Amino acid sequence: MTLFRQIGAVTAMNLRTIPQRMASSCVVVVGIAGVVAVLVSVLGITTSLEETLLSTGRSDRAIVLRGGTNAEVSSGLSVDATLTIIDAPGIARTADGEVAATIDMVTGIDLAKADGSVAAVSLRGMSAEGLSVRPEIELVAGRLYQPGLRELIVGAGVQEEFATIAIGDTVPLRESQWTIVGVFTSGDALESGFLTDVDTLLSTYQRTGGSSVTVVLESEEAFDVFRDALTSNPVLSVDVLREDEYYQRQSEGVGDILDVVTTFVAGIMAVGALFAALNTMYAAVSSRGVEIATLRAIGFGPGGVVASVLFEALLLSVVGALIGAAIAWALFSGTTINMGNLVSSIVFRLQVSVGLVAQGILWACAVGLLGGLLPAIRAARLPVATAIRGL
Repeated sequence: MTLFRQIGAVTAMNLRTIPQRMASSCVVVVGIAGVVAVLVSVLGITTSLEETLLSTGRSDRAIVLRGGTNAEVSSGLSVDATLTIIDAPGIARTADGEVAATIDMVTGIDLAKADGSVAAVSLRGMSAEGLSVRPEIELVAGRLYQPGLRELIVGAGVQEEFATIAIGDTVPLRESQWTIVGVFTSGDALESGFLTDVDTLLSTYQRTGGSSVTVVLESEEAFDVFRDALTSNPVLSVDVLREDEYYQRQSEGVGDILDVVTTFVAGIMAVGALFAALNTMYAAVSSRGVEIATLRAIGFGPGGVVASVLFEALLLSVVGALIGAAIAWALFSGTTINMGNLVSSIVFRLQVSVGLVAQGILWACAVGLLGGLLPAIRAARLPVATAIRGL
């Protein structure tokens, strides 16, 4: 009998006896399902957040921050600096002939969520040319805010996450009430906050300069000209980045933290699942010792026994992985997530993709192989006479 036929025969015997070992088999399946559900969910948060940030920004736009800062919320530019920036070469013009640049101020608003907790949401004030600089912003309900008035438009993502956020509602800001007059979409991280007129916002905070300047370049190649003109100016201390590069850097920091969390949590659960698989496979081998020894006595080689035990471990692991992935998809896919800090946050939808499910299955197969390897080797090395005596 060929090795493949031996493997098939022993594997078929193993599978037929699984119902007799349902309790122990379920231990492996449940353990693997828990690992994969957590792994896929946390990886889903990481990838969904990164995709949201990476979809924000364009390579033909540039953002200017105060030198040494890595985010808009911690940046601040003087009026003289912003005037120098928007006068630099390489900036495109709008259809009206104006400089395609927006001076933005970015801060945060504390909002109550549906569960009663409080989270910070970003508030961005934009210059009059802000919508021309960011044509992806589309007003889908209500109207645009009016300069000089305490009015806001809210991102569609914020509405999904927070309670009582609708047109006509008010938001407290610096001992004043600001009215929501519209809803916008942008398909990126900007949907995670509010937009308003920058001059009104600066006046409310008693500030003169904005947080950043974002410009549309004449072309992608004009970036070097624009950057060099600013960084070589001795009176300026600024950092100049392509807008998509800026948001990529923002995603890297958060992604690294989530990767550590994912590895730590999933690693602990994987160790537990590994021991469960080891115990189950050892029990399975012990309960079939006489059967395995009989097969060995009539000519079945150790290779077939090893392969059949590993196949069973992989099968249980894949079943557990599919159940875990299904749990993650049913409970979390499409869920709105709010991640941020005391200043601002990003609202995005968690997506459980086919790629994440595949990662979960591969992780489960690795645990299954490790859990079945030692019991498989023990089964192959068990002396025939010892096994037949039921020892």
